[in-house]
Parts: sequence; C-alpha cells; structure tokens
Amino acid sequence: MNEIGADTIRTMWTVSLVIYAVVVVVVVILLALILRAARDIRIGVSGIWTVGQQVANHTIHIALLDTTVHVAGEILTCAKGIVAGTAALKSHAEECPGCPACVLGQETSR
Repeated sequence: MNEIGADTIRTMWTVSLVIYAVVVVVVVILLALILRAARDIRIGVSGIWTVGQQVANHTIHIALLDTTVHVAGEILTCAKGIVAGTAALKSHAEECPGCPACVLGQETSR
C-alpha cells in the first residue's frame, strides 16, 4: 500500500481548514442576513401594531357618534320650537301696539 506522506496530510488539513473557514464565513453572512430580516420584520410589525391601535382608538368613537346623532336630533327639535316661538313673538310684536310692555305683563289691555 501507498503510505501517505506528511505533505499530503498537511495539504489535507489545510484544505479542510480552508473549507471550514469558508463554511463559517457563509454561515456568518447568512445569520447576519437573517438578523437583518428579523429586525426589518420587527420594525414592520411595530408599525402595523401602532396603526392598528390608532384604528382601534378611532373606531371606539363610532359608537359615541350614534349618541351624538340622537342628541343632535333632540337639539334640532328644540331649535324648531324656538324658531316657532320667536316667529310667534315677532308676529305678535308686529300686530300689538303695546309691545314689549304687554309681553312683560305691564300692560293689561290691548
């Protein structure tokens, strides 16, 4: 059998170490890419979370708008009554020679 010489063993160790170093460098590069991708994902998820919370905060107020619509309807009804009342007062004031004294109750006859 052929004996393996010291130079051959040294060459095989050198080749093995070079291959190992190349593999380690490739693994380090891949891990760095994975870490960068994970960081980008985390930043993206954080942005989505923030926007989601803002949307949730804004949609909470939709239920309050229903109450606002009902209150606004009541205000509109009251406003119509006030407009009718002021129209009646204007009509009375235009026809009554004793106004505003009669409205204040100071004049008893017309």
